Amino acid sequence: MQKVQHIIGADLSKKTIDLVCHLKETHLKIDNHLQGFKTLLKWISRQQINPSELIIVMEHTGLYSFCFEKFLHRHQISFTKVSALTIKHSIGLVRGKSDKIDASRIAAYGYEKKGKLSAEPPTSKELQRLQLLYATRERLVKQKVGLINAVKEYRNIGLLQNDPVLQCQQRLIKNYEKEIAKLEIQLDNVFKSNPSLQKNHLLLQSIKGVGKVLATATIIKTRNFTRFTNARKFACFCGTAPFEHTSGTSIKGRTRVSHLADKQMKKLLDLSAKTAIQHDKELREYYLTRTQNGKPKMSTINVVRNKILYRMFAVIKRQTPFIENYLQAA
Repeated sequence: MQKVQHIIGADLSKKTIDLVCHLKETHLKIDNHLQGFKTLLKWISRQQINPSELIIVMEHTGLYSFCFEKFLHRHQISFTKVSALTIKHSIGLVRGKSDKIDASRIAAYGYEKKGKLSAEPPTSKELQRLQLLYATRERLVKQKVGLINAVKEYRNIGLLQNDPVLQCQQRLIKNYEKEIAKLEIQLDNVFKSNPSLQKNHLLLQSIKGVGKVLATATIIKTRNFTRFTNARKFACFCGTAPFEHTSGTSIKGRTRVSHLADKQMKKLLDLSAKTAIQHDKELREYYLTRTQNGKPKMSTINVVRNKILYRMFAVIKRQTPFIENYLQAA
């Protein structure tokens, strides 16, 4: 990509996309489907903008931007996605809101930060498929857990096993289990179709405490370890990296983690750390020693989370399985 000259802010919704070119102060509203995307190409051409000197800035909107991103990659138009909270904090105190205004604010943010913007690389079909399958599995698991909890509550109030209310929900739970099993088979097939993904998936599972679910989630979030350059950056993304909290002589707070994080990854890492403490001798001894010295349990668990993160990045970098008591084995 050549040096960026033009920034276009895009505010996406389910049915429409509002676009504002910052330098030319022009606005376009298109439908969020193929015909609308073609209208965007004509609009860019009419304004005599070289696509190689253009970058479109948009917020993370999940599936709303899926087709739009594929179209932009196909036509070699660069784009980047930014957290909505980052843009909100950058613009200061504002009043009023509309799709056009939001697109204008996104464009202004992009122009201000254009030296730091980096274009989103194309995502492989296998990674896209993994993401869809994994998200669907997570949704079904949540719904199954909700039904299991409902069944427990109904039993607590005295409903009998042959009650239609219980039987209906138990049938649904069995159906969810079958569908989840099918999705897990599909996930395995995707990994088998790509040697790089499969190798990294197996390497991650060589670490005690890291199972299939955490390994899959990590590969998706890191785009097979191409999105983050080191474990510290990924720890920050997951909400396990500690940050200082002091100011002058008045504020002497504890070093603590930030609540701005991927909560799903943080939850998976928390479960992983608790499992590793039980089954990994080195981490168990570390946990017991630190807590016996008076350190908080949650702080110690967070250290274990980070140790697991660093181990994951280490095995991927070396491309060798994790070896317990590595220094002694060497």
